[in-house]
Amino acid sequence: MSTPVSELIELLSLERLEDNLFRGQSRDIGTKYVFGGQVLGQALSAAQATLREARTAHSLHAYFLKAGDIAAPIVYQVDRTRDGGSFSVRRVTAIQHGQPIFFLAASFQRDEDGAEHQLSMPEVPQPEDIEAGHAVPDKVMAELPEKIQRWLSKEGPFEFRHVYPRDELKPPKRPPYQQFWFRLNERVGDAPELHRALLAYASDFHLLGTATFPHGISYYQPNVQMASLDHAMWFHRPFRADDWLLYSMDSPSAQGSRGLARGQIYDREGRLVASTAQEGLIRVVDDARAAALVPAKD
Repeated sequence: MSTPVSELIELLSLERLEDNLFRGQSRDIGTKYVFGGQVLGQALSAAQATLREARTAHSLHAYFLKAGDIAAPIVYQVDRTRDGGSFSVRRVTAIQHGQPIFFLAASFQRDEDGAEHQLSMPEVPQPEDIEAGHAVPDKVMAELPEKIQRWLSKEGPFEFRHVYPRDELKPPKRPPYQQFWFRLNERVGDAPELHRALLAYASDFHLLGTATFPHGISYYQPNVQMASLDHAMWFHRPFRADDWLLYSMDSPSAQGSRGLARGQIYDREGRLVASTAQEGLIRVVDDARAAALVPAKD
């Protein structure tokens, strides 16, 4: 019997059509369009599948061009841009209905020793000391927009425990930072490539939302449009996506209907394992029905 975790792993396991051509399916997690983390994880999986020797992804930079259609497969075309003595670079184009919807450039490096330092992990409660989130009451759920009902009713592959929970249905104005622990709900295999693809998938959760905190708005509100514009990620050290990881985020700026958010991901031992950055579209519109019908970006 399939579980959300096994479905996610299957989602990241692409069908190989040609040496540099792959096809992936989409999973409806309650969002109106394809979840950005899905395209990130699948594109990274496609890039990793074209490496001819053991090299580790250390960075990726991506642009979301068009909203993805949940009902249609996505084709990933990989360009083997460079294979040098220490580094390899891959460019990936995600295509749907004959048009590019997403670009990714990823760099890989053979393992090397060198100078090492990191910023310390914030002092926060351990995940066992944080109460798990509660389900939204049926009466409240019935009053929410359809897209939010679908989002909240889906059982996801990751568990989240917020250090400073916020009421997303009636969000207060708060400083632009947050931290939460997260992990995959089941233990999975040891392949580092799988754990990097899983982390790329999860890195899109809640990141852009940090930029809404000072304004007392959230994605849950029917008159708010939000969409990722780009996404950058750096992998620093080995990790497991099925062990607790702390995601610490802040948003240094919002302007021009865009918000910038940054994140640092630590393991239980306080090692900085990855960093992220993302800019996204944030619009508050007058007509809530129009917000539900019009794509967040043209």
